Amino acid sequence: MAPPQLVADKLETPALDDRSYRVIKLSNQLEALLVQDPETDKASASVNVNVGSFSDAEDMPGMAHAVEHLLFMGTEKYPVENDYNQYLSAHSGYSNAYTSATETNYFFEVAASSSQDPDASTNGSTVSPLYGALDRFAQFFIAPLFLSSTLDRELKAVDSENKKNLQSDTWRLNQLKKSLSSPKHPYHHFSTGNLQTLRDEPRKRGVNIRDEFIQFHQKHYSANRMKLVVLGREKLDELEAWVAELFAGVVNKDLPRNRWDDVQPYSDKELLTQVFAKPVMDNRTLDIYFPYQDEEEMYEAQPSRYLSHLIGHEGPGSILAYIKAKGWANGLSAGVAPVCPGSAFFTIGVGLTEEGLKQYKEVVKVVFQYISLIKENEPQEWIVDETRGMTEVDFKFREKSPATSFTSRLSSIMQHPLPREWLLSGTSVVRKFDSQLITKALSYIRPDNYRLTLVSQTFPGDWDQRERWYGTEYRVEAIPSEFQASVREAAETTTKNRIPDLHLPHRNEFIPTKLNVDKKEVAEPIKAPKLIRNDEAVRVWWKKDDRFWVPKGNVYISLKNPLGKATPEMAVKCNLYCELVRDALVEYSYDAEIAGLDYQLSSYSMGIDVEVAGYSDKMIVLLEKVLVSMRDLEVKPERFNIVKERVLRSLKNWNFGQPYRQVGDFTRWLGSEKGWITEQYLAEVIPLGLEDIASFYPQILRQMHIEFLAHGNIHKEDALRMADLVESTLRPRTLPKSQWQIRRNLLLPPGSDFTYRRTLGDPANVNHCIEYYLYVGSLADYVLRAKLLLLGQMTEEIGFDQLRTKEQLGYIVFTGAKFASTIMGYRVIIQSEQPTEYLEERVNAFLALFSSRLESMSHDEFEGHKKSLINKRLEKVKNLDQESERFWNHISGEYFNFMQNETDVAHLKPLSKQDMIDFFNHFIHPTSPSRAKLSVHMIAQSSPKALAGNISAVEQKEKLVAMLGKYLTSVGINTDTEKLSTRFDLVDVADGDQNAIISAIASYLKEDEQVSEDTVSAVLEQGQQLLGTVLPSLGIEVKVEEEDLPPAPKVKETTVIDDVFDFKSRLAVSAGPRPVRDLREFEEVDAKL
Repeated sequence: MAPPQLVADKLETPALDDRSYRVIKLSNQLEALLVQDPETDKASASVNVNVGSFSDAEDMPGMAHAVEHLLFMGTEKYPVENDYNQYLSAHSGYSNAYTSATETNYFFEVAASSSQDPDASTNGSTVSPLYGALDRFAQFFIAPLFLSSTLDRELKAVDSENKKNLQSDTWRLNQLKKSLSSPKHPYHHFSTGNLQTLRDEPRKRGVNIRDEFIQFHQKHYSANRMKLVVLGREKLDELEAWVAELFAGVVNKDLPRNRWDDVQPYSDKELLTQVFAKPVMDNRTLDIYFPYQDEEEMYEAQPSRYLSHLIGHEGPGSILAYIKAKGWANGLSAGVAPVCPGSAFFTIGVGLTEEGLKQYKEVVKVVFQYISLIKENEPQEWIVDETRGMTEVDFKFREKSPATSFTSRLSSIMQHPLPREWLLSGTSVVRKFDSQLITKALSYIRPDNYRLTLVSQTFPGDWDQRERWYGTEYRVEAIPSEFQASVREAAETTTKNRIPDLHLPHRNEFIPTKLNVDKKEVAEPIKAPKLIRNDEAVRVWWKKDDRFWVPKGNVYISLKNPLGKATPEMAVKCNLYCELVRDALVEYSYDAEIAGLDYQLSSYSMGIDVEVAGYSDKMIVLLEKVLVSMRDLEVKPERFNIVKERVLRSLKNWNFGQPYRQVGDFTRWLGSEKGWITEQYLAEVIPLGLEDIASFYPQILRQMHIEFLAHGNIHKEDALRMADLVESTLRPRTLPKSQWQIRRNLLLPPGSDFTYRRTLGDPANVNHCIEYYLYVGSLADYVLRAKLLLLGQMTEEIGFDQLRTKEQLGYIVFTGAKFASTIMGYRVIIQSEQPTEYLEERVNAFLALFSSRLESMSHDEFEGHKKSLINKRLEKVKNLDQESERFWNHISGEYFNFMQNETDVAHLKPLSKQDMIDFFNHFIHPTSPSRAKLSVHMIAQSSPKALAGNISAVEQKEKLVAMLGKYLTSVGINTDTEKLSTRFDLVDVADGDQNAIISAIASYLKEDEQVSEDTVSAVLEQGQQLLGTVLPSLGIEVKVEEEDLPPAPKVKETTVIDDVFDFKSRLAVSAGPRPVRDLREFEEVDAKL
């Protein structure tokens, strides 16, 4: 075997990058980027394969996605289907993958060494967990098994993933855009796949689907189409040796890089049309799609950035500034969207107001007037210089990202034709001004080369078609000739007749100029901020960055006032006030945003949060502007009505979100002494008027306690100056400590079992959801916390394997610890088409199953789980933002336990298996008389019966027999429909009894058709899988076979919560949070940096 070829080893890197890099190519033409990071605590690898949904067979959409799923299900070298994930879980790791149009990306992370614990003894050299993970990972691309026993389960997982997205407007509208594109381009494909496209329809055609997946892998998965990135602590030579050894077996088929140059997503037929689409949520958007050039080879100039910078600008003179002032829009975005090598779209998206929806044609004309303004001027080099300067600064001070984010992103970037020395900077850096390329780019943005999409629940109202895969209602038509003429006229305007308010942006005063960092060597980074001011009015926490050395900072400010969420009405007022301030600041703050400085303003349970983050140079300037805007907000009637309507829509749309995203809000509400839910906010929004907000916000700013954190490239005196600025600008009275809000949670009593049921607001969502929560104890109980964390570690992989992979309950399955303000517990979340009562039963069965697994767990396996969890708790923060967020969470949580992770490790180390058995039997086991449980059931309005319509029992039987006849014919058995129908005379098909149906088919095959036993067994095995789809399509609830499932223990009867007020009134409350140390121990009121 020839040694790997060196491609590059001198990569352009950020200024503070301490990693080593090497790009190699194996003899099989697989290209790999090797990265040594001696300080990393997580190793990772990613393989990106240049094949995706665009390569799906026309008659099996979703094939690339299905193959991605199936590769996880065992290989020749490691045939146990979950061996890979078990290995990763045992070494503090995890894995994932995604399939896009032209690539499939697989990635994992794992502990970088066998132990992160500095106190652990290594006893000589140990093999890095990375090697074992790479060995298992490489086999995906060498010898996957595509096990028949896992095939049906994984296709159901694909189907469940698709069903999860059926009511998501993002997925629905994206597919509509694809379905209405040219059928000659693979962009037209349905990429996710479902059971019909991947299993049922192919089997009806007599296709052996396992063979199809194997052939897809053999046809498209070639070493020369793969890009590998490996990140570890090991020296580059060692990483290279591992890659050469483990990936040499990937076959090179010398396949060309996938390109689609001979056809475009939009033909003349699709251009100059307008699509009206009805969304699930109450959203109003206008999108203009221009077929655009492929910019892959233009990585130095990236001309589309010039267009997106100007068209998407939000400052004075911009499109958005004008249409927002007219009351037509809330937001605007613009940019290129690559489709595949060979094609792209340039897209302009506008968030419309109610009036903007009526005036959408005027909005389009404004856009084209601005485009005429850009074209009228020669490309401006100073604009590109500003963009180039910021991209260079951003890259120079780029910080590390989580391991899998880095490897999966880089393996994708490697598919592009970049010089290998520029892999890290890639297209994130603009390198030159090219006037000709900008002019060429602008040539695509013209009035004969676009399609409009208008999304609204109300306009025009006469949608006459439904999209095939998601059922989106829509109408498509040619853009009326008079509208086309007016757009052409707008595109040809000049300074004489153009809207005078439109002009190019001014130079950006927020571009940072002071980028120096006072770096001082430290033996060990400080793990907690200092308290540099601590009085009745303000607490100021500060830490000068001693770890990342970037010219950036993060400032968090909590303006605490119990008025903010005293009632739902107050909470809505506070939210509206924050939204109005943000709305008023759009034009001003946009320059700061594109110069790497941003702010956030939001209401929360304790008052108002302000955050300013980014380059520290001009941070105080933006902070002052935000504070002054908060103090001097002028509530304008026209903007108030628009912002109020936007908030109202957002609250209404919450009910149409994914069930698993809703369920946690109800669990938190039921466990909180004070708290509100969306329906309570909704009731308060409608009656609010402008005067309510105008009179409210001075009240909440009048009195407060200020909690302040400054972290990063910020000196102590600057932190104090910013805190003083908050006081001097807002001029609040001090909120006495006796009036501070105390966070408390409600305590479920031992032996209790409660269930709360809610019906989903979306009538078309077929997914139920359950959150099964078990109360454990106080956050301040470190021993219980350690046990809870370890239980989460031990059940993570087995929970996913049992509940999702084996039982196929649904695509969404979570298990693990759940933390509230003062208490903690163990929770399981499942989103599924199965009824919530059944899901509850399966969770009970899973917990009973785990109990027996825990009892029989070996000492080595138990200690392995402890080691894996300790590694996770000791994982280092990767960048300034992560450390800032960690500090602020400890401060805002009011425990101030900055050494929480170290405390967790100290309490994990002594835990024994018996400790965990006792803990589990007391708090978790379904039959425990002392456990305290709360289940929240989110119940779908839709069901298979509702979706199928009113089909009678006779019709159900007739249709089932007809479908079975087609299936038997497809597998080579000539079918006598009358005899087959006779076999069903005594079968209650409507009851969904699969055993009775299978028995009827078996009798027909054996007695009427004289089919051999072997053939009957094979046919029945496939037929049983088919019934799981066919019966629901006929409106029949399927009876679930439980013969092979772990039994569910008998549990006590639950108490249904009908009256939430009564439920809460009967529960005791927890103690509030208390600092783990006297805050005076953190004080540093005199020392200077």
